[in-house]
Amino acid sequence: MPIGVILLVALELIIYFGFAEQMIKRMGLNKTALLIFFALMILGSYIDIPISSNPLITINLGGAIIPIALAFYILSKADRKEVFRTVIVTILAGGAIFALTQFYQFEEGHTLIDTNYLFPIISGVIAYLIGRSRKEAFVAGTLGFLIYDLIHVIRITLGGVPGEADIGGAGAFDSIVIGGLLAVLLSELVGESRERLFRDDKDVRQKVEGAKLANSMEVGELGYENKAEDKDGEDDE
Repeated sequence: MPIGVILLVALELIIYFGFAEQMIKRMGLNKTALLIFFALMILGSYIDIPISSNPLITINLGGAIIPIALAFYILSKADRKEVFRTVIVTILAGGAIFALTQFYQFEEGHTLIDTNYLFPIISGVIAYLIGRSRKEAFVAGTLGFLIYDLIHVIRITLGGVPGEADIGGAGAFDSIVIGGLLAVLLSELVGESRERLFRDDKDVRQKVEGAKLANSMEVGELGYENKAEDKDGEDDE
């Protein structure tokens, strides 16, 4: 069973039992919708739809079509700036993977990290670092590898490079799932830590400002009392 399917099944169980409610809400989703999308991705991962026979190009239902639909669903709840940034980050993530393949020829069994794990790590980290929200990170991390797939399709159809393509299929499905999960987990873990630090810092500032205000009020009241005493003294004279 592909590791991407195993991860999605595990994630479905986590979501079903309510252990990721806050993260899902921050992404603008609801539990039911996300469970449906992930179930469709699992089932669709075994379905390749032919596009052309020469060169041979297919598109995977669960690894391409459903993730794209999920991305549009998430972005439909985002504002224009967020959508624009997400598109840019997705292109950058896919471009980084493609650039890496041009500088270094990866051969199976001759690299420290399998490309099915290396590429989604690159995509997920870029999506997290540049994306400003969990929505952006998840979409860019998920679709980053699809951009690389599309570049490969363009090369074999218009660039004269021999080969075939299975968009979102085979090992790409694992990469798409890992990239999206890694990006959103980084955003959640680091983002939650930063938000907690910001809240703590804000509480400290509020306490300091409150103490300063209390001191100033005490000083003001003391000064008022001193003036009142001086005036009483003058009246007595």
